[in-house]
Amino acid sequence: MAQTIRNHNTRTFEDLIAEAAAAPVDGWDFSWLDGRATEERPSWGYARAMAARWARATAALDVQTGGGEVLAAVPQLPPLAVATEGWSPNVARATALLHPRGVAVVADADEPPLPFGDGAFDLVTSRHPVQTWWPEIARVLTPGGTYFSQQVGPASVFELVEYFLGPQSADVRGRRDPGRARAEAEAAGLQVADLRQEKLRTEFHDIGAVVYFLRKVIWMVPGFTVEEYEDKLAALDEQLRTDGPFVAHTTRFLIEARKPLRSS
Repeated sequence: MAQTIRNHNTRTFEDLIAEAAAAPVDGWDFSWLDGRATEERPSWGYARAMAARWARATAALDVQTGGGEVLAAVPQLPPLAVATEGWSPNVARATALLHPRGVAVVADADEPPLPFGDGAFDLVTSRHPVQTWWPEIARVLTPGGTYFSQQVGPASVFELVEYFLGPQSADVRGRRDPGRARAEAEAAGLQVADLRQEKLRTEFHDIGAVVYFLRKVIWMVPGFTVEEYEDKLAALDEQLRTDGPFVAHTTRFLIEARKPLRSS
């Protein structure tokens, strides 16, 4: 969808930095970046496809739900609807959004084991999980159940990452590889029914957008602070004012895996 870009570069570097540093970053809502950054969306339409699967489920779990924003938009929920989240500000936000819809929000450390019994859900979903614990996914799925997830792919937004951290090794750039996800899913006993990857154009139009993004997506530049990277931020601010938007490329992959039915 086209987005109107507002020219924030008429404001001072200090003002843009202060505004972005003070903005709340709880939840997984990126609307603060409207008019300041753009990102192409994957062609498969994860939210729509996820909603269709939730409408058909009997018992469904959304893992690492963030602030619950994606799940809250699902029109039809199954009789049993559960979400997990590990970051306390997001747990509170997700609870406020999802409890009125009848979704149980469980505070979980995002590490094995998931706090559910074997075969508890016929559908497990997750958008942009930090890590997928495939044996746990397989354990909590019913036979015939499905895991459906959109994930961050390899070297996503690495133009920005490497601007701050310098060139990254082949091993780091190759993390989150969809082929590795397939192998790990199959090793856990799941059958991969769909696996797709896309590379998508992303633009940052002012330095405030960069600061906000790095504060929110904390694994991009671990330990990022304005103070530590002030010189690089100032240089990038000048580049944005002179040359226009900073262009990076987001990578995403979609994976759908099913737990085989028990042998008769």
